[in-house]
Amino acid sequence: MGEYKKALSSYERSLEIRKIALPPNHPNFAQSYNNIGSVYYNMGEYSKALSSHERSLEIKKITVPPNHPDFAQSYNNIGSVYYNMGEYSKALSSYERSLEIQKIALPPNHPDFAQSYNNIGSVYYNMGEYSKALSLYERSLEIKKIALPPNHPDLAAPYNNIGSVYNKMGEYSKALSSHERSLEINKIALPPNHPDLASSYQGIALVYANMGEYSNALSSYERSLEIRTIALPPNHPDLAGSYQGIALVYNKMGEYSKALSSHERSLEIQKIALPPNHPGLAASYNDIGFVYYNMGEHSKALTYYEKAEDIWKKSLPSNHPHIALVKRNIDNVKKKM
Repeated sequence: MGEYKKALSSYERSLEIRKIALPPNHPNFAQSYNNIGSVYYNMGEYSKALSSHERSLEIKKITVPPNHPDFAQSYNNIGSVYYNMGEYSKALSSYERSLEIQKIALPPNHPDFAQSYNNIGSVYYNMGEYSKALSLYERSLEIKKIALPPNHPDLAAPYNNIGSVYNKMGEYSKALSSHERSLEINKIALPPNHPDLASSYQGIALVYANMGEYSNALSSYERSLEIRTIALPPNHPDLAGSYQGIALVYNKMGEYSKALSSHERSLEIQKIALPPNHPGLAASYNDIGFVYYNMGEHSKALTYYEKAEDIWKKSLPSNHPHIALVKRNIDNVKKKM
């Protein structure tokens, strides 16, 4: 967290100097705003990140030719902010604009394409379109394998993402294999408490949980949480993901009070870090509803399920599997009342 604050201070000081020394829309301002936006993004402060990245794009539109590769970077950054805010249609639009520019400006297997395919894949993954997501993640990995050495840290993310899709598709051995390859690369390439390691542990934990190997799942989730607690600001949304995972395992183990405690910590962080209709909040409400259902507290379960349904209907496509899931949950709890 301290490193982000230092970086932010340094970038803001650089911007102040440029404001004194340069004319108002000098191209160097675009880089300053981009840098500031990237720090806010890594801190999980998405509205501030969006404002800075949009200012950077605005300057580029004045100073750079229309299909210059620098535009692709701006649209990509804006897409990533929207993605983390749960605004998937806006994210998809920005990511596709970035890819469109790259296709004009760059050679066919340029490494930047890999990031675009990965990002678009992540939007489809969150929209529940898993076959599209898998195809894009594999295209991203293919390009990176051509462009990068075998254990380069940029190879870890596509393996992790491919693992997540296989997990959703119920292909657990393929999922575990992909997540373990991601972790192996991250361990070679990164310092021991880098946030990307936490993502690999979280992916492995989720597969173990779905395979019913709860002690392995809990151990991996706790390692993920440990790393994120060291590496990230206290209310970063990724911390909520770790607490949520731990809660899901406790729920499956029948330890409902521990599950509820972890879910409530996750929800507390999400309420600070995310917009009110973010799909991640709905996931927490749905999961808390499921714990109450298992505890026999059906009216509380219904309240949480209905909150989840309301948000998912606003934020996801109508045919998304999460909407079908929460409708089933509501039907089940109503039968018990």
